[in-house]
Amino acid sequence: MPVEWWTSSRLDRVEPGRADESWIAALWTRPDGHLLRVDAEGDLAVAPGGDALEFVRPEGRFDTQRHLLLGLVDGEPYFVESSDLDLPAMSLKVVGTRLDDTMRDIATTAVALHNWHAAAPYCGVCGGYSEVRAGGHSRRCTRCGRERFPRTDPAMIVAVTDRADRLLLARPSVWVPRRMSLIAGFVEAGECLEQAVAREVSEEVGLHVRDVRYLSSQSWPFPRSLMVGFHAVADDPGFAVDGVEVEAAGWFSRAELDAAVTTGEVSLPGSLSIAYRIITAWRENRL
Repeated sequence: MPVEWWTSSRLDRVEPGRADESWIAALWTRPDGHLLRVDAEGDLAVAPGGDALEFVRPEGRFDTQRHLLLGLVDGEPYFVESSDLDLPAMSLKVVGTRLDDTMRDIATTAVALHNWHAAAPYCGVCGGYSEVRAGGHSRRCTRCGRERFPRTDPAMIVAVTDRADRLLLARPSVWVPRRMSLIAGFVEAGECLEQAVAREVSEEVGLHVRDVRYLSSQSWPFPRSLMVGFHAVADDPGFAVDGVEVEAAGWFSRAELDAAVTTGEVSLPGSLSIAYRIITAWRENRL
């Protein structure tokens, strides 16, 4: 059975309507509105027990600088605001594993917008302060008038296999012992995604890869990335870790990885990540 890498989103981002602040303000006053709160660290308000997001009804006057429109789900508006939380909060990496696809889309968009506005309030051209526009989906400099949009930094992640269909896993130097994953890294200026795959694999483990094939992508707003997944093949399995970014690496057959995970010798990425989905697809012989 082929892998279903992605699902369509029920979150309508209402791009044409976002330019009309009066329309957004009207959405804010509707009785079926939902407001999600995010704290300074980017943690999300969650219900007791942490199995669901905690929404409140929007109240008071709509503030164009604080209240960001995420979109509509089945016609109902969803907003997010940054605020101090007096109730349980969880990071997206934790609560995201407990949410359905729609709530995960809402949470991911909320964190992505929160992180961008928190990190980039000033104009990158003249240094002037910029104001929130379009329901939170752009900023306009009050000095030079330049309009900016949320940043998305592309990064690649790749499942490297050899001729025996073994999977290469590696551990970054900053990770805890036994945690291993796929080779990943940011795309540099002037590179296409496939070039970034080949370069990162060569730099980190000294392998040359071929047949670079796109698999899927995932929003990864930590702080504002798009993770793009690939599969590639290495003819020569002889690797050498760089000792800087990567501390250890190894080839695994499916049986070897199953045994290593069972004994605790290897710990894999969390189920929210695209790394987990790619590794699982390989383990199930569906890559």
